[in-house]
Amino acid sequence: MGSIKKYAAEFIGTAVLVILGCGTAMLVGCDAVNGGGYILTALAFGLVIVGMAYCVGNISGCHINPAVSLGVLISGGMSVTDFIGYVVAQCLGAIAGTGILSLIFNLGGVADQTGGYGSNGLAGVNGSAAAGLIVEIVLTFIFVLTILGVTSKEAGHGSFGGLIIGLTLTLVHIFGIGLTGTSVNPARSIGPAIFAGGSALSSLWVFIVGPLAGAALAAVCYKVLSSGKSE
Repeated sequence: MGSIKKYAAEFIGTAVLVILGCGTAMLVGCDAVNGGGYILTALAFGLVIVGMAYCVGNISGCHINPAVSLGVLISGGMSVTDFIGYVVAQCLGAIAGTGILSLIFNLGGVADQTGGYGSNGLAGVNGSAAAGLIVEIVLTFIFVLTILGVTSKEAGHGSFGGLIIGLTLTLVHIFGIGLTGTSVNPARSIGPAIFAGGSALSSLWVFIVGPLAGAALAAVCYKVLSSGKSE
């Protein structure tokens, strides 16, 4: 029963992330030239993490991101069984969240300013999959490394951990939105891509491989940096 509650928390948290994060992008657009929507979208994603950290964090740890779960797995913080359960719940949550956005925007006749449910893409890097991969690897590395540091027993950040993580997600979005739309989260990319189809689906692999690679690198790096630090 405990695992089911964790998976349910991850499902809900990821659905909320997509509804409020991608939904904000759909409403206000993410044009870096006209930066209002750009900043609002970055803040939406970061603030969702802050809210969910204090909402479901005590239940599941509030990963709501397969890349974060992979980093925690490699760091020895969860079992393979839970990792699989988390990833399935996160992906289903992202799909459900996008489905809710589809209902709201289609039934309400609201224009989607992104043209694809806030899906990620390579337009900002002129279609270069290699550049997109580098962006996603680097940004996810920064994000997951921060999470591992903030949530370590030695960190002592206490109740401020969720705020620090949310602000970091906002920061990586501010840099990455104009390049790839900022994924750093395969589930967040999968849900919108399924509904958007077309180029969003054809480039989806970048937003799965990049974040997972960045998370794995962050976990290994943090293990090396933190090993023997008390000596």
